[in-house]
Amino acid sequence: MASLLGEKLFEISGQGPAPSKDFYNFEITRNEVILNRWTISMRLENKFRPPKQQRSTFSNFLLDKQLQDDVSNVFGEKILDYSLSLCQGHYDYLDRIQDDLLLKIMSFLQLKDRFVLAQLSKRFNMLCNSEKFWELTVKNDCPDYHTDMEDLAKAMGWKVTYFTFFHNDGTNHNDHNGNDTTSKGTEEQ
Repeated sequence: MASLLGEKLFEISGQGPAPSKDFYNFEITRNEVILNRWTISMRLENKFRPPKQQRSTFSNFLLDKQLQDDVSNVFGEKILDYSLSLCQGHYDYLDRIQDDLLLKIMSFLQLKDRFVLAQLSKRFNMLCNSEKFWELTVKNDCPDYHTDMEDLAKAMGWKVTYFTFFHNDGTNHNDHNGNDTTSKGTEEQ
């Protein structure tokens, strides 16, 4: 699993909280935590000031409340919590899988489960709304799909194609094997 980890585990940049105009870059590598700060000021004495850099090992970062407070003040409590988790060796491997492989894995889920997955994070939401996702959905899940429709799908967009030709109002939903999965309601008498 270590091969999924790159040299850089996490990086974020942003401006410090008002009234400061300082710019920050926070990075976590495999070995250390680095916080860079560029002082943004109209004062002449700050014109040639180099950026300040704080480097810390994981174990030192976990004990350094001042550095943790700096990260929290600039980037928020969630970023600090995530950073502390990384420094404790808790890696989010799912977040490190390449998009193409993740889309392939997602193709084995039921469509309703994919929509639930889209609510998990911004990344999953982006993937579930991508053209590649909808192309795989149409090609793998729609039994009436045939290759003659491909040019039309490319012109219209795969998502539009799915909702135009394959999605209906709740009648005759099919699973991956073409079996009807529509829930049977009470029949009128």
